Amino acid sequence: MTKSFRTLDDVNLKGKRVLLRVDLNVPMENGRVTDATRLERVAPTITEISDKGGKVILLAHFGRPKGRDPKESLKPVADALSKVIKRPVAFAEDCIGEPAAAAVATLKDGDILCLENTRFHKEEEKNDAGFVTELAKLGDIWVNDAFSAAHRAHASTEGLGHKLPAYAGRTMQAELDALGKALEAPTKPVIAIIGGAKVSTKIDLLENLVSKVDALVIGGGMANTFLHAQGVAVGKSLAEKDLAPTALRIMEKANAANCAIILPVDAVVANQFAANAPSHAYGLDAIPADGMILDVGPQSIARIHAAIDDAATLVWNGPLGAFELTPFDRGTVVSAKHAAERTKTKKLISVAGGGDTVAALNQAGVGGDFSYVSTAGGAFLEWMEGKPLPGVEVLKKG
Repeated sequence: MTKSFRTLDDVNLKGKRVLLRVDLNVPMENGRVTDATRLERVAPTITEISDKGGKVILLAHFGRPKGRDPKESLKPVADALSKVIKRPVAFAEDCIGEPAAAAVATLKDGDILCLENTRFHKEEEKNDAGFVTELAKLGDIWVNDAFSAAHRAHASTEGLGHKLPAYAGRTMQAELDALGKALEAPTKPVIAIIGGAKVSTKIDLLENLVSKVDALVIGGGMANTFLHAQGVAVGKSLAEKDLAPTALRIMEKANAANCAIILPVDAVVANQFAANAPSHAYGLDAIPADGMILDVGPQSIARIHAAIDDAATLVWNGPLGAFELTPFDRGTVVSAKHAAERTKTKKLISVAGGGDTVAALNQAGVGGDFSYVSTAGGAFLEWMEGKPLPGVEVLKKG
């Protein structure tokens, strides 16, 4: 996959001012980083450029500030990053203009500098040409290591790729390699597990996948919409009943593409949406009128496991039930563990992504056992929908 992209292997970094776009959008509480996962992910690219004598100049956004806001400053994040990479990280009070230029001018080969939040300037999100030019003055090359922001055509995520020689960082490279193996040049058969609450947020995703995969497992609240479309009485379950025609259209498209759609054949039902609410497994012909489907049932889990066993590649996005409530996380957890075991024994390539998905896999204790887990959220979804990502397109070899 990344053969078609320029990577750090294609450039001599020594003495170069490297504008490195990273994802530093980490959770903070009382001025402290509470989860350093994203910092750990970008560490290899930062240290490699530094070790090869490049001057590392970090570009990132933080939060959604409306103009300059001290609460959205990257200064505490830069301090936390310094601890992760065990090297000094200097900080500039702005990402353009005199403060940035002066800080860059003091850099020696191998030094690391973090510029202030790019979104303190409204021109960042507008991909303003003048702002791109100001950023470009600070570097000799641009390296994009923020796949999570690659679906946005902003100045620091896409615009710089038209001004400076552009390369993929190691995190971006790993993501593109994993995604390529999952859907673009996969080992077949390919199965996708798609869950979550609403069909409406994943119509494009489902329509793209049915032409790419051999089997599609649909779970979560989404499955209720498909069951309703087929005439199943789903009681008080979450279902977008107005989207029944859309569900039927997706099933017809899947049939035409020879993609098997795997829907629940039984369900765990409770009378209220609450942890440890009294629940019971029912066949689809016996869902109580006052019941809510909150998880897939045991027969459905067996079918999902069989589908995973038949697959060589698995792509997963979204939980199979109300995984945030015990015991309605069971379908998601046991299926995730099953996929992880197949992955560990080299029988399966497993790629997962999306915020709820990452949380569910971590809850199951198997986040580290999948072949690749993307933390990219929106970019991962848009890639699965088959949409070109501006921050990736600009890295392609011409």
